[in-house]
Parts: sequence; structure tokens; C-alpha cells
Amino acid sequence: MVAIGLLALAYGFIAGLGGDRIVANLHLNSFYFTSLGLIGMFFVAVHAISESGWQVSMQRVGEAMSLFIPIGGIIMLLVFVFGGMHHLFEWTHTEHLDEILLGKVAYLNQPFFYVRFAVFFAGWTVLAWMIRKTSRELDINGDIKYFNKLRKYSAFYVVFLAVSSVVSSWDWLMSIDAHWFSTLYGWYVFSSMLVTGFSVIVIFTYILKRMGYMQHVNDEHIHDMGKYMFALSIFWAYLWFSQYMLIWYANIPEETIYFYERIKHFDTIFYWNLIVNFAIPFLLLMTRNSKRVSSVVIPVAVIIFIGHWMDLYQLIMPGAVGYEAAGIGFLEIGVTIGFTGLFMLVTFFGLSKVPLVPKNHPFYEESLHYHTNY
Repeated sequence: MVAIGLLALAYGFIAGLGGDRIVANLHLNSFYFTSLGLIGMFFVAVHAISESGWQVSMQRVGEAMSLFIPIGGIIMLLVFVFGGMHHLFEWTHTEHLDEILLGKVAYLNQPFFYVRFAVFFAGWTVLAWMIRKTSRELDINGDIKYFNKLRKYSAFYVVFLAVSSVVSSWDWLMSIDAHWFSTLYGWYVFSSMLVTGFSVIVIFTYILKRMGYMQHVNDEHIHDMGKYMFALSIFWAYLWFSQYMLIWYANIPEETIYFYERIKHFDTIFYWNLIVNFAIPFLLLMTRNSKRVSSVVIPVAVIIFIGHWMDLYQLIMPGAVGYEAAGIGFLEIGVTIGFTGLFMLVTFFGLSKVPLVPKNHPFYEESLHYHTNY
């Protein structure tokens, strides 16, 4: 799969598809899969803070996913350093800034951009490493002090992610269309990250069960993950509608242009985005039984994974590439397959280095015998 990604990049250069399109695809996928790593650790951290027990059987998957965070950061940094910023961000063309962009120079300038980038990835990487390390120590020693440390580091991670994920979405996504802004944008992107990350955890868990591992994960765990997917798809749609409705209702040209151009040129992706990311998960996961059946939950998880890639595509490509040059071909599909293969390789490598069953976790027995009556 990684080889397919490299082949797709080579095809992009040979076919002369343009530096903008190649850079935009690398940026899209590095952001997307880094987000999955961030949410993998968020899954562990937020439940540790709340002293939830049911998810302990699955937490190794989230921990392993977080190993991709520094790798995604390195790829993104290389794209920026080797000319990618000039392709992606209009505000880096300092010789052609208009009055609006000149008013944002105090924030949108390359030195400060790289400072924020370094702070975000350093914080995410270090905190994720500390949580994984403490989780492993708890698994080895079983001392409650390690669980308390786990909760402390998890609290730091959740608070830091809450702020940094929003600001980073401004930096790496919203500033591609630097003349436009939305106060809901950061939470809209985070909700997309959240539902996709939880869906990918379900996919990895299912793969491991089919391989003969993680048999301690039962229908009750899948049921709760299905509820997350159902609820977060509704939450994402709520933010999608709220952002669109408020801008449409105000009808201010400098705000509506963002949606007007996407509906005009990307109408298929724009409306399918809502169908794939809201209507399908909502309808298929509506009933209790559907959330407990892998033959329903896994296809929906895959649909969500593809659907939110499409959502990110229409956030990035119009501003970075332009409507006429953008497209979905071998370059886009191949690079995404390559990143998927790399993400799976990193995650399975992380899973192979630790016991998949955290037996010394104080809530493991609760998770092992987890059962709900609703």
C-alpha cells in the first residue's frame, strides 16, 4: 500500500499534474492521518479522566494509533519546508498581500506559524508518549500510583488538544482561504476528526478480532462504539448545518463566497458529503441491534472514513489548487492508499510491542465482563 502511494506521487510528477495538486494531497493526508493518531490517544485520555471502565479492553488500539503523530508531523513539516507553504497559503506571498491579508500579518507570518507548529507537535508527541509509557508501567506493576499518573497526563492531553486542535485547524486548513473565516470552523474540524478516529478504532479492533486477537472485546463494546459513531455523526451534522445556515442567513458576500464557490463547482462532493457523513450513519445505526452487529458497524465505519476524507478534500482543494485543476484521480486515491498503509503499519507495529490485554489496569475486570441492559 505504501508503494502505491509512492507510485501515485511519481505519476503526479511525470503526468505534470502540478506542484499545487501534489502538495495539497500530501498536506491533506498528513493532516488527516495525524488527526486519527490524535483521536486515538484522545479516546484513551478522556476515558481515563472519567474513570470509565468499559473501554479498557480496546485502549491499546488508541495508544498504538498515536504513534503516527510525530510521523505525520515530520511529513507535514517536510512539505512546508520544501516549498509547500507557497503552494498552499496565499498569505505567504508577501509581495502581493491586499488590505485584508496585511491586517492579519501579525498572526499569519511564517516564523510565528512554525513556532505554533513546533509547540503543537511537541506537546502532542510528548504527552502521548507519557501516557503510553505510564500505561505500560501500570500494566507491568499494577500499582495504583501509575493509574493516577495516567489520569493526570490524560487531563493535560485533553486540555492541550482542545486548544491546539482548534488553532491548528485555523493554521493548516482555514488559512488556505485566508480572506474568509468562521468562528465555528475549529469545532467543525474537531468533530470530523472525532467521529473518524473512533470509527478507525472500531475497524482496527474488528481486524484484530478476525486475526484471533482481542477476543475479550464483546458485542457490548462494539455497541458502545456504534453509539459514539451514531452520536458524533449527528454532532458533526449539527455543526455543518450551523456554520452553513448562519453564513447563508447573514448573506454577507465575504462570508458566503466560501460556500457559494464550493456549491457551484464542487456540488456533487458538497451534497454527497452530507449524505455520506450524516444520512447513512444516522439511518444505518439508528436501531439498537444495528450498533451491535459488526456487519453493519464496520461498513459504516469505512463509509465514515471515506466520507470525512471527502469533507477534508473540499475544505483544502478549492483554495490550494483551484476548481479547474482539482480532481480525484490516481494521484488522490493512490496517495491516500499509501498513507493508509503507512498508518496501518505504524499502528500494528505499536500493537505488536505491548500486550493487547491490559490485565493490571484497575478497571480491566469491569471491561472484561462489561454488559449493558439497554
